[in-house]
Amino acid sequence: MKKLLVLALVVLIAMVSFAKEQILHIYTALDENEWPIYVKAFEQATGIKVQVVRMSSGELLARVEAESKNPQASVWFGGPAIDQIAAKKKGLLAPYRSEAVEKVPAAFKDPDGYWIGIYFGAIAFGSNKEQLKQLGVEAPTSWYDLLKPQFKGRISLAYPYTSGTSYTVLAALVAIMGEDKAFDYWKQLHKQIHHYNTSGSACVTQAGLGEITVGIAFAHDIITKGIDKGYPIVLTFPKEPTGYEIGAMSMIKGAPEPDLAAKFIDWMLSAEAQSLMVKWNRIPINPEAPVAPGAVKMQDVNIVPMDFEYFGAEKDRLIERWKEEIEYGM
Repeated sequence: MKKLLVLALVVLIAMVSFAKEQILHIYTALDENEWPIYVKAFEQATGIKVQVVRMSSGELLARVEAESKNPQASVWFGGPAIDQIAAKKKGLLAPYRSEAVEKVPAAFKDPDGYWIGIYFGAIAFGSNKEQLKQLGVEAPTSWYDLLKPQFKGRISLAYPYTSGTSYTVLAALVAIMGEDKAFDYWKQLHKQIHHYNTSGSACVTQAGLGEITVGIAFAHDIITKGIDKGYPIVLTFPKEPTGYEIGAMSMIKGAPEPDLAAKFIDWMLSAEAQSLMVKWNRIPINPEAPVAPGAVKMQDVNIVPMDFEYFGAEKDRLIERWKEEIEYGM
């Protein structure tokens, strides 16, 4: 009897130890210097350990799809909702309705609970002021300014199939111009491009270092990785409408740690968590969270209405068209 009790105690201790050692696995599209802000705070607040793999949003979608029969992460954290809508259409996400979701406006969340918005960001231009002066040209304030001869070979952004930022650019141009005209425009823009990146925010540092003159990225990345770093960067927006993202998070279907994933999602919707976004100049969705001085709010810019459901569902087709007509066709 004593041996059975001892054995039972050993098993119980082992089970408790395993539970304590359980780790939440997250895939994130946030900058490698940003995601630790939230993850470390979550670990301190909850005692839950987290392991994170960082990828651009398009790469993250491909990874989740490739692992769909054996998911290796539980949470998709950050990046445009468009990509998570595409994942929903592919059956890669699981619905989760946090109690905190009631604070989020309907336009910033999936009606079926498959994704939830956590921040807003607008597409902008980040230009090197020193190079603008040398070239004798003003910072671009129109999509068509990017086609000026002074900018030939001096612009950078990411591939729209690796980067959620760049796919947002493509989707915005389609929303603004119509699909065929948007592709005709990008064919002209392509001739101005110095190079494409895999990461949407990489062009900001490149513009700051003078490797290029203009980077196309989200305003919060231009401010945080450019202006706040002391680079000679000026932030401008197209006078025509610009595109925007609702940065989102979701639970991956078949999540190996669904309970821990739910706790992370709940926590990220709190004012405590979203107040940390001031460190990256993001606009939090939670109205109780503070906004960084100088951060670009939705009402500050002329944004085009974007049908995220449409652009999520049409992503594969639009990306294939971009590859055929722009990457391989030029």
